[in-house]
Amino acid sequence: MKAYGHAGLSGDVRARSVYNVAEQGKGTIMLGEMWAWKKIIIFCIPFALVLFGLLVWLFLRKTIRTRFRMARQLRDDPDIHEWLVVFGWSRKVLYVPMIIVSLIAFGVTLATSAPLVSRITGGCWLGVFFLNFLIDEYEMSIKVLMLFILCFLVLGLWLVFMDWLEPFIRFFRHLGISISAMGYLMIAMVFALAVAISWIRGLFYYVAITPNYLNLQVGPTETGEQISREEYSTRIDTGDFLERLLGFGRIIVTFSDQRRIPLVLLISRIGKRAKTLESIRGKLTFDLHQPMPEE
Repeated sequence: MKAYGHAGLSGDVRARSVYNVAEQGKGTIMLGEMWAWKKIIIFCIPFALVLFGLLVWLFLRKTIRTRFRMARQLRDDPDIHEWLVVFGWSRKVLYVPMIIVSLIAFGVTLATSAPLVSRITGGCWLGVFFLNFLIDEYEMSIKVLMLFILCFLVLGLWLVFMDWLEPFIRFFRHLGISISAMGYLMIAMVFALAVAISWIRGLFYYVAITPNYLNLQVGPTETGEQISREEYSTRIDTGDFLERLLGFGRIIVTFSDQRRIPLVLLISRIGKRAKTLESIRGKLTFDLHQPMPEE
């Protein structure tokens, strides 16, 4: 009788433990399925946003007026032979050399982990970043740049005469600038994102200049303003020598109405576009397809 009782008790315990294990397994499976669905949903969010953007573009493609559509419209106009469609870049575009160097440093850091190579790469990156910072922060004409170079040479000669040149160089050598590969990549991505946002904004905020008028676009649809050639003037500014070396300059639009703030656009390929602007401003276009007067 006791043996039967012990056997029944052990059987109940075994059954209860099997039930608990089954319940735990079922809970683990349900949790795993729930976590899998969460991952799937999070994974699909970017694709859903891209699909939503494409649908919006398809529905509004006839009302959205980008600078490419404006350029095509001006090119197809038989009465307009010269035009210029430009937009203002963000000043972060001046950091493009630093973005390129950051990507190169990312590749070098992934290829080798030698401490000396890492310090040399970090020093080169810091030099390019410092140069880009000077270009972005200060407007340097050719005179200011020559004065800066002259002061640098005088400082070098003074250090040589004082026998301090080697300690001065050793000081920079001991800075030990070292950034991880992901750090270089993150820096490049942040600045590249700022440049990309500037380019996307320029799709809808731009200026179209023709011999007879200026079209000021201020939105993704047909929102804009047409200003006749007598009511505005243009000026090319390439006084910043370092910006000009990178191919950038400014087109400044001033208005006859003194209450309006001048429009300053940071433009790439400034040499070619300056010639086009000068040619446009020197011409006046007449409509060659005027209707015949009725007799």
